[in-house]
Amino acid sequence: MTIRTGTANEKANGTRPATGAGAPAAAGAGVGAGAAAGAGAVLRRDALHGSLGSPAMGSINFLNEVMGRFPDAISFAPGAPHTSFFAEIDTARHTARYLRHLEEERGLKPEQAERLLYQYGPSRGLINGLVADALRTDQGIDVPPESLVITVGCQEAMLLALRALVASPADLVAVVNPCFVGLSGAASVLGVDLVPVDDTEEDTGGADGTGGTGGGTEGGIDFAQLDEVCRAARRAGRRIRALYAAPDFSNPSGGFMSLEARHRLLAVAEREDFLVLEDNAYAFTAEQPGALPPLKALPGGERVVHLGTFAKVCMPGARVGYVVADQPVRDASGRTGLLADELATLKSMVTVNTSPLSQAVIGGILLEHGGSLASVVRAKAELYQRNLRLLLDALDRGLGPGTGAPAGVSWNRPRGGFFVRVRLPVAADERLLERSAREFGVLWTPMSHFYLGDGGDRQLRLACSYLDPDTIEEGIVRLTRFLHAVCP
Repeated sequence: MTIRTGTANEKANGTRPATGAGAPAAAGAGVGAGAAAGAGAVLRRDALHGSLGSPAMGSINFLNEVMGRFPDAISFAPGAPHTSFFAEIDTARHTARYLRHLEEERGLKPEQAERLLYQYGPSRGLINGLVADALRTDQGIDVPPESLVITVGCQEAMLLALRALVASPADLVAVVNPCFVGLSGAASVLGVDLVPVDDTEEDTGGADGTGGTGGGTEGGIDFAQLDEVCRAARRAGRRIRALYAAPDFSNPSGGFMSLEARHRLLAVAEREDFLVLEDNAYAFTAEQPGALPPLKALPGGERVVHLGTFAKVCMPGARVGYVVADQPVRDASGRTGLLADELATLKSMVTVNTSPLSQAVIGGILLEHGGSLASVVRAKAELYQRNLRLLLDALDRGLGPGTGAPAGVSWNRPRGGFFVRVRLPVAADERLLERSAREFGVLWTPMSHFYLGDGGDRQLRLACSYLDPDTIEEGIVRLTRFLHAVCP
């Protein structure tokens, strides 16, 4: 069993160059050592929290820095929503619709409704009932409003869930590897130990003749490895407290979990007595939305803590997410509440509350569409499906079988989501990315940023969500030239 601690790991020690204000200061005490007269306190990097040196914490800043230095490069790095959808956002109209809801449904006077949006709000949230109704209608997740906490994006939901569930050094969190850096970064900040469990995605397309243009991929979890991870934890006097998974087109790999694998995961969670943290950010991009239910909606879903966001389907700048945590919690006196109650208590000490104005915007959008986001996501899913097809087709034309492309280049073929994983015969590290941007004008993300341990060194991630068709085409032309230049 390989354990990555939340405070340090092998990649954090010297493999990422320190720059700017976070670079190590002169040797000496934690504060003030080696500082010139009048320079103020100079802090040693190694005297700060170990998470600040982890690759998960530095990857986003690194990519932003590279993009800033090469503004003319075509970037397949950010998994951002497409900006064309921002034109339909009218924050004033959405807010007014929510205010009218408060007046009509809750009987508030206009000045009372407005004051509700101007004040600090309840830590649990304001739009819980609207979100619960949408989850029931759109995803088959039938939970009461009090089981939800409205969070500052999905990132806060992850942090709160990890903090609540990991109670002692004996507790471990398993993650499907590669893993979203938001989860691994939150674990690092909290000092939560992570254990990787490999995904089982198979490549079905590429220049090495592994499948061409047909077929698709249905990844999942290496269940044999998960069983061994659970056994190894017990042998070490520890336990798997939770497992983080994104069953629908995960970031970064685009992995997808079959229905059989979903049922099997919930059965393992029951047998091994752990919870599943389900990240549901990309399910709406499926070719047939709703074809496979989320883990939370399946039998055994009582073991699932469901994490969601409105960033991709409504408005990323609102920073509104949610967590469904309907698990009963019994205290020493025998009183029973919900895990959501505990998360709301934690939130009150982290962000106090999620912006009421932001919640009003999302609430207004929900109300304008009859409490369902099905019609909202349909056009967005079609655009993202189009972009994904264009990206895969461009890869086929530039690097597929019969093109004379370098041997050892292959990629997966996700059926949804924002991301494609490409394997190379050379190390796809930050130095190679620098060359790609400088000489060929194309950016991508090293997959090593997403792996616990040493995996992903010869893989890169391509994101296509916020690009236009012509840019995707030109970007792959540039990527093809780059790979011809660097691959043997």
